[in-house]
Amino acid sequence: MRFPEVIRAPGVLLVGKHCFSELAENFHLGNTECLKHALSKGLGFGIVLGGAIVKLPQIYKIVSSGSVEGLNLLSVILESLSMIIFVSYNHRGQFPFSTYGESFFLTIQNFIILLLLFVYRGQPARATLGSAVFLTMLYALNDPSWVGPAALATFQAATIPISLMSRVPQILTNFRNGHTGQLAAFTVLNSFLGCVVRVFTTLHEVNDSLILLGFVLASLLNGVLAFQMVYYWNAKSGDRKSYGFDQLHKKSK
Repeated sequence: MRFPEVIRAPGVLLVGKHCFSELAENFHLGNTECLKHALSKGLGFGIVLGGAIVKLPQIYKIVSSGSVEGLNLLSVILESLSMIIFVSYNHRGQFPFSTYGESFFLTIQNFIILLLLFVYRGQPARATLGSAVFLTMLYALNDPSWVGPAALATFQAATIPISLMSRVPQILTNFRNGHTGQLAAFTVLNSFLGCVVRVFTTLHEVNDSLILLGFVLASLLNGVLAFQMVYYWNAKSGDRKSYGFDQLHKKSK
């Protein structure tokens, strides 16, 4: 069976000519390699599409409430830094866009959240400075004459501790406050699921242990944030005595 070109072309683009023919035209569903490849590609593009909107609820929640309560500035800065490096490393390494595309969109959304943090804290000058630093770093990391391949690989290795550290301040802030403030549940839960799926797609499509290790560790810490989101679901900013350090102190007595 041969599909019309208007249908066949996107399929070939997604999984390749051989696997499209095997799975869609010849119905050889026993070809496990093509099945894994198709699943990886499908999940990858699904995550990319999800990444284009995953932090929009967070942005909306900040703007609609006019508050950045509960959001940790250091976490956003560190996460933005690690994402800029990660996107640049993958782009210059010519890895498939389906394996890192969501990070490109998340970088843009994180930048907007960072600006909102400064604006709602009454620090517009820092928002301007942050914009200049962000754009300069993005340009430098994607220009080999500024940052060579060896230096970029070193920066990519550094994104693992940076990315992990970006979660820790937010986890501690949630624990200390006894609530998750203006954190958006959709954003937190989808970030966790996205990292878990990225472990699979990286194993299948990207032969890079640095990237794989980063996603495995990020999955663990994003899982902690997701757990806090569920645990503190009904907690408000005035409920500190029912959660967090106060509750821990009571249990220790």
